[in-house]
Amino acid sequence: MAMPAAEIEAMIRAALPDAIVEITDLAGDGDHYSARVVSQAFAGLTRVKQHKLVYDALGGRMGGQLHALQLTTSVPN
Repeated sequence: MAMPAAEIEAMIRAALPDAIVEITDLAGDGDHYSARVVSQAFAGLTRVKQHKLVYDALGGRMGGQLHALQLTTSVPN
């Protein structure tokens, strides 16, 4: 079951309204994506906690509706 990139982006933006989100479909199958997320909400957090915020925003769809997400997070400059 594929998940559209626009839906992934919308879910991340809903949880992190200030986020700059770039989604790339890595395999063209709607199941394997790369996401670059830049948000002030990540300030002071470890990389693991930053990634957890993004995964939490996806509401449990990882491993089901969304098979793979290569994630890069950072704080704005």
